[in-house]
Amino acid sequence: MNVQKTAVNAIRILSAEAIDKAKSGHPGLPLGCAPIAYTLFQNYLNFNPNDLNWDNRDRFILSAGHGSALYYSLLHLYGMGLTKEDLMNFRQLNSKTPGHPEYGHTAGIETTTGPLGQGIANAVGMAVAEAHLAAKFNRPNFKIVDHYTYALCGDGCLQEGISYEACSFAGTHGLGKIILFYDDNDITIEGNTDCTFKEDVAARFEAQNWQVLHVDLVASPDDIEAISKAVESAKACTEKPSVIICKTHIGYGSPLVNTAKVHGAPLGAENLQKTKDALGWTCAPFECPQEVYGHCAKAGEKGAEKQAAWTALFAEYEKAYPELAKAYKSAMAGEMPDLNNLGEIYNFEKPMATRQTSAQVLNQLAKYLPQLMGGSADLAPSNLSNMKDTESTVYGDFSADNFAGRNMHFGIREHAMAAICNGMQLHGGLRAYCSTFFVFSDYCKPAMRLAALMHLPVTYILTHDSIGVGEDGPTHQPVEQLIMLRSIPGFKVYRPADGKETAAAWVSALTGNQPTALVLTRQNLPQYENSGKLALKGGYILEDCDGTPDVLLIASGSEVELCVKAKAVLAEQGVKARVVSMPCMEEFEKQSAEYKASVLPNSVKARVCVEAATAHSWYKYAGDNGEIIAMESFGASAPAGQLFPLFGFTAENVVEKALTSLKNSK
Repeated sequence: MNVQKTAVNAIRILSAEAIDKAKSGHPGLPLGCAPIAYTLFQNYLNFNPNDLNWDNRDRFILSAGHGSALYYSLLHLYGMGLTKEDLMNFRQLNSKTPGHPEYGHTAGIETTTGPLGQGIANAVGMAVAEAHLAAKFNRPNFKIVDHYTYALCGDGCLQEGISYEACSFAGTHGLGKIILFYDDNDITIEGNTDCTFKEDVAARFEAQNWQVLHVDLVASPDDIEAISKAVESAKACTEKPSVIICKTHIGYGSPLVNTAKVHGAPLGAENLQKTKDALGWTCAPFECPQEVYGHCAKAGEKGAEKQAAWTALFAEYEKAYPELAKAYKSAMAGEMPDLNNLGEIYNFEKPMATRQTSAQVLNQLAKYLPQLMGGSADLAPSNLSNMKDTESTVYGDFSADNFAGRNMHFGIREHAMAAICNGMQLHGGLRAYCSTFFVFSDYCKPAMRLAALMHLPVTYILTHDSIGVGEDGPTHQPVEQLIMLRSIPGFKVYRPADGKETAAAWVSALTGNQPTALVLTRQNLPQYENSGKLALKGGYILEDCDGTPDVLLIASGSEVELCVKAKAVLAEQGVKARVVSMPCMEEFEKQSAEYKASVLPNSVKARVCVEAATAHSWYKYAGDNGEIIAMESFGASAPAGQLFPLFGFTAENVVEKALTSLKNSK
């Protein structure tokens, strides 16, 4: 048996052994795809095992994240930080080898995958970043940014709608440095895909402007030469992305080959031994011939040489283009200017919708943040999410003809848009944002959740934030979306009440290490004298009274105006009220107990919480005697001026609830 075949079988057996020891996992993909993964890592993937964060490395994404044992076997064999013991602890508590690949947890993992199709969209985002940064920084004879993004997916990934969205975007934009391997084995958990997935996948990709290549690993399961030829053809095509459709045997070598039984369950001791016998594998468990380690090490050595050559090239680039080199290093390091000292972003003179104030802030920040890049899901004229051209800086649109553009047109593809932004952020060198109507955050949520899992500071501009949408009716009026986003661990939701709070929200989003949603109005709101940087604390006293207040009026966004008006009415009745603006509960909860008590004194039991969304977020602030004015149903189709009174969002109702709460607190 030659060393190539031994290496392929090592990937298969180590993966199967890890799964069997854990009594949990998915052996089908590793057994079938081992030759694909070997060919890529051994012959094509540019990486340095001694520097897994090298800027110009190729990226590899296992979109079919359930096949994680394959990934871990590769990281082990190619010297990327995982030991034999790590493989033996597969899927165990605190191990480096969790059930699905986790970015930031295991060195060498480029993105968290598992929810099928997400990895494909992440790959598209990484390719966007590569194309944009190359257009921005490369110069003749200096290809500083020049690498590929490879992804491996299965039938499940391509059945998910996000894959269609992402691949359509990639083909439209001519992203020629994505190479997608499709593990076409005709099996999912429920059995043969004939009952669910009979479309012509090749024709689908051709229609989406992809180069389509084929490799038959059924007749020749270890045909490394055929895989290599396909990769060469893919790399030769630079004007469109490529998909390599690999016809494979799921669970190759095992007695359960080509059945659903091998997809998501361990082989078991007997079948594992039969698999080893079929593949001629005689090593002890989790052992591997030393010649395989030596063979795989050559790929890493080659990658280290390429990094050394790149480093030397960059040194020359730095001499020839010092300002560009400085900007490149700053972008890749994620450096930011001191946004808190940009006083201009806090200047607003007249009532404006917070989508308008966001647009003003965005365009001011764009001058200082050349790495800011993003766009909308076909709603930029409504979201006001475009960066406009100025005399000193031309932003332009990112397209197949202009990769240097910073404004992106994602099309009506909200799910892929959010996941593409994850990929852009993961790549490095960019600060990604995207935008849509708030109600359509439902479509973005799976990718938002993954952004939170990975601590990615992606910014989401979500406009038309309540029943204030008006005539479009309940289909477009978000009611439950605020509690949905607030329930995601590690996710920030800002719903600003005016321009200065919007500016603070942008600063918080761009200086943190977690995703942030900016939830913005369609309708105009007043500008408050006392708002501003205190919004960075999440909640603060906007308007106060003399001495201890009798009642606290707490709100976010557009409903703060109702509380301000109610305070004045209550004062006429001899009731002292404090207005607390709560643009971001997540930031408020990070503050000290002393600060929170200074804003919401425990001694003041009379409280009214107001927000044009479901009430769930507010119970902890309302307390036992507080009142909540919130949405208890979907909205209706009518002008916004009629809807707010219809659903109880008036200053008069705030006053009434305040008096009720005062009565109940005595």
